[in-house]
Amino acid sequence: MLYESTRGRTRPVTVSEALKLGIAPDGGLFVPECLPVLSPDQLTGAAAADYQQRAARILELFLTDFSPGEISESVTRAYNAGKFDNPDVAPVRTVAPNLHFLELWHGPTYAFKDMALQILPYLLMKAVASTGETAEIVILVATSGDTGKAALEGFRDVTGTRIIVFFPAAGVSEIQRLQMVTQEGGNVHVVAVRGNFDDTQSGVKALFTDPSVNDALQQRGHRFSSANSINWGRLVPQIVYYFSAYLDLQDREAISPGQAVNFVVPTGNFGNILASFYARCMGLPVNRLICAANRNNVLTDFIRTGTYDRNRTFYRTISPSMDILISSNLERLLYELTGRNAPQVDRWMAELRETGRYQVDPRTREQVAHHFWSDFADEDETEAEIASTWQEHHYLIDTHTAVGKAVLNKYRAATGDHTPAIVVSTASPFKFNQAVARSLLGRDAVAGRNEFELLEALAAFTGLEIPSGLRDLDKKPVLHTRVVGKEEMKQVVLDILG
Repeated sequence: MLYESTRGRTRPVTVSEALKLGIAPDGGLFVPECLPVLSPDQLTGAAAADYQQRAARILELFLTDFSPGEISESVTRAYNAGKFDNPDVAPVRTVAPNLHFLELWHGPTYAFKDMALQILPYLLMKAVASTGETAEIVILVATSGDTGKAALEGFRDVTGTRIIVFFPAAGVSEIQRLQMVTQEGGNVHVVAVRGNFDDTQSGVKALFTDPSVNDALQQRGHRFSSANSINWGRLVPQIVYYFSAYLDLQDREAISPGQAVNFVVPTGNFGNILASFYARCMGLPVNRLICAANRNNVLTDFIRTGTYDRNRTFYRTISPSMDILISSNLERLLYELTGRNAPQVDRWMAELRETGRYQVDPRTREQVAHHFWSDFADEDETEAEIASTWQEHHYLIDTHTAVGKAVLNKYRAATGDHTPAIVVSTASPFKFNQAVARSLLGRDAVAGRNEFELLEALAAFTGLEIPSGLRDLDKKPVLHTRVVGKEEMKQVVLDILG
């Protein structure tokens, strides 16, 4: 299987080349030339398999440069009891007959990014070896919080790699910041950027396509790759857990074989919900994909109107991993829904760069509306949903998951559709404990208490255990102190690699 660029100005490449490059030389994103389709019998046959077996089966369909043994080894090393605290890896928690939560936060950093970033280093290094690459791979990452720590943990001390993570200095939670700036490892670098996530992401994407930077790297024996969801190696492992969630419910007879479900996905950069779209295209019985946004609701407006416009106020919210106005993976969706019309996608992306907005044609707008429904939840609605989910179901959710649950309520009220819904739970509630504790205990109870005091308060109130990796985070030494302007990102990369 070959992979082509969404902008059509790069020759198709093997999956190993696509993983190694991360982003296409023409600035586009790699997608497979065709999507495999699973029959109903194949789906039913996987219901009794465990997560590792399901992952191997899905990945083999896309990673055609890899042997079954290489894929199996990568899966085993990524998804094991040493890294995930739940034997099901991505368990589904049922709280009501038609309401389920897909818990994607049982990995080492307690967020859904672990599902892809624990396996990506193994896939990438096998891709590097298979292509005969001799340069040291430099993983360049922009993060709104969770990707950074997960990538740092995944690539920590991986031979033949270095990793540089940029994050918005005032755009992540204190726990997210401490997880990154205390990261150990001889090959890791963490840099705060004065600006928001979109500034950070745009700076990183510009570095990938800057000829002077790439020439300098080549002379020094380095080569860029990406651990952001622009890299297909990040996206394809995410397809797995949508199949796995469905099969888990089927296996315990919560749904019948072939019965459609709705997925509700808290969405920022559009990678997670795009993986569910690909799963649907591959034969997974999905009725609607519900895109849940916070106050930065650029995706909701796009899905409703067909106009993508980032020229709006940027809000810092209690769901910071969704504080994004440029959703990079939407480009892949547009490529698929336009019948792979690369010149058209290229024009829209040029308009976005130049004017901050673009408008799709009526047919593409209809296609988007056919697959997706969207709404957003503000801060008050998010906190209210945390409290009501705890009161009604004795189930604790974080702020991002609460956005998803609040939007599901709006969807059901607007459509009357009570199809079984799977809400994608993207982070441990302890990771965003300030807002979660405030929702349950009230503002007065949290006033003047730091996040680590609130961890204890939240555990005492709920009877739940604080994740071990968060408990003493404030006692670890800070190892990374760089703070730069967005215009300095190029120079700091050259300095780090010099």
